[in-house]
Amino acid sequence: MSFIQFQDVSFAYPQIPGDVDEQGNPIVPSPIFEHMSAQLPGGFISLVGPNASGKSTLMLLAAGRLLPQQGKIFLLGKDTSSLSDEEKQQIASFIYQNMEFETEETVTELLNFVYKNGNLNNQTILILCDTKYFTEEQKTEFSNAKTLMEQIESIFELKEIMQLKLSALSKGQMQRVIIAFSLLYGSQSIFMDEPLFALETAQKHKVLSFIKGYCKTTGITVYISMHELELNKIYPENILLFYPNRDMDFGSPEEVLTPQALEKAYGVPAAMLKDTEALTRKSLCEQYNALEK
Repeated sequence: MSFIQFQDVSFAYPQIPGDVDEQGNPIVPSPIFEHMSAQLPGGFISLVGPNASGKSTLMLLAAGRLLPQQGKIFLLGKDTSSLSDEEKQQIASFIYQNMEFETEETVTELLNFVYKNGNLNNQTILILCDTKYFTEEQKTEFSNAKTLMEQIESIFELKEIMQLKLSALSKGQMQRVIIAFSLLYGSQSIFMDEPLFALETAQKHKVLSFIKGYCKTTGITVYISMHELELNKIYPENILLFYPNRDMDFGSPEEVLTPQALEKAYGVPAAMLKDTEALTRKSLCEQYNALEK
């Protein structure tokens, strides 16, 4: 059985009232997907492609946060249109950029509660991961961890904020807490939309190495979108590469992230793609900084 199955799916975002073009005509959004059928496996999967190519929309549809105008989507064999909100949370968590919790709890209270009451039920789980990008102090701290909670505190550098109320956190701190929340809750699948854009390079390596080990240890599937091609070549098991015309390629990083395929996807020579990534990261950081103010 495929982990995710799309059957003849068509989806377009609704028209925005009052949204008109230069001639005053209503703007009707073009379909994101038309009659799309696909079967996707579980594991650690990265979605790669230019902005507005459909990555976020595909994950929202797969997780049941959006429903198609036509066709059916099955996640773990379950029709997403038939699931209650509680059932959706059980089988799929979704991490947006700049999410927030509306609570006055401390970070400790929130994370302890979700670890004890989520799908993992406070199980004693320890994740094995590559510590290449850890400092010596971080390696020692991580190796001394006795629980998944302690490992996550170390990986996401949460120790200094554990006693803070969530309302006192910066956007960057909140994003790290939300990712930690999703891993501790342990839905059967987790969908992450550009969750690491505010992290330093070494932090990204640490987190992705941990997520890779988390997937292998727990059997939980993670779908993640991220722009950095070098990271996509190292950590995910498989890549779903999006092209501007909504075509997609699926396979291992070695199979999919070829210079020819990347040039087709991004519309620029492969040698220039690092500049394209830098511009994308700059745009994401500018959005993040604007929200911080």
